[in-house]
Amino acid sequence: MTLAFELTALLRATPQALYSAWLDSVQHTAMTGAAATASAEVNGVFTAWDGYISGRNLTLEPGKRIVQAWRTAEFAESEPDSTVEILLEPHDAGTLVTLRHSNLPPHGAQYEMGWIDNYFEPMKRYFGR
Repeated sequence: MTLAFELTALLRATPQALYSAWLDSVQHTAMTGAAATASAEVNGVFTAWDGYISGRNLTLEPGKRIVQAWRTAEFAESEPDSTVEILLEPHDAGTLVTLRHSNLPPHGAQYEMGWIDNYFEPMKRYFGR
């Protein structure tokens, strides 16, 4: 059985600024506060949180949508990658970010709070400057 969840956040940045930051090593590192390598290419690989997270880009729609194969160091080799989909919708106050995380292994419920604590909260501070 796999797990899935959806989170939303309103961030004070344009959809294009968020899209670019997510897929740029320097900006991704700055917005989360942890070392990351990123790629803006389909099938490009990435790491985040000092290598704890890794994966590759599956679908990229500039300024609108990012879909990634995603796993952490806690995934067993036998467990398939999960899928992260990030939707970016313009909003009067910035961008409504919807994050859908699916195909998680049974121990994956912990990642819901991880996205809030390690991504959405730091991103609110970074883009709120």
